[in-house]
Amino acid sequence: MRKQRKDAQDTRQRLLAAAAEVFAQKGFWEATHAEICEKAQANTAAVNYHFGSKENLYVEAWKHSFEESINAYPPDGGVSPDAPVRERLYARILSLMQCIADPQTHHIDLVRKEMANPTGLLMETMKKAIEPIERGFRAIVRELLGDGASEQQVGLCQMSIMTQCFDPMMRSRFAKTMPKPRPPGLPCSVEELARHITQFSLAGIRGIREGARKEKRDGEAGMFPNEGDYERVM
Repeated sequence: MRKQRKDAQDTRQRLLAAAAEVFAQKGFWEATHAEICEKAQANTAAVNYHFGSKENLYVEAWKHSFEESINAYPPDGGVSPDAPVRERLYARILSLMQCIADPQTHHIDLVRKEMANPTGLLMETMKKAIEPIERGFRAIVRELLGDGASEQQVGLCQMSIMTQCFDPMMRSRFAKTMPKPRPPGLPCSVEELARHITQFSLAGIRGIREGARKEKRDGEAGMFPNEGDYERVM
């Protein structure tokens, strides 16, 4: 009995791994039970037996790949919550970029396929999975901006940091699948780029914070902080 349960669990895990890869390559609509089961070395009836439907397998495959990436690249980068805030920011930026760079993080390609040809099946699952990570990022941004920051300022700063992370890494990731001549890759290592994004973001946040303080102190509604407000931050 125990061996049967272990065999069933092994089959389920192989199906999840195979499905994540196939769905990432072909999307939900083009992927088939037969191809997934062949890759998983499982009987073609195994999908319905373990997951009930292709739709359920699709959702569970995304969750499986996402959880694997979280284990490989913890959102906090393994840095202590007591570490200086600039170190925590760098760790989160680097972890996110390493995750995007890894070709085995199939949930990223799967989302790309979902965006190109939506099913609507992943929205709730993705929201629940990503919300804790976004809260952690947002807490760091709020700490850097200070207690007087508005929710809009926090949200805009968070968006700016995330865009800096995603844009070059997604370009680099998908350039590898494009026919030659391909676009140039990253201009430096992931670690160097993460340091640059951290420094750039810290300087920008400092400028916004100092500009808000000056506006409050002097009653000026300037769009940009003065050059003298910028200081080395990392």
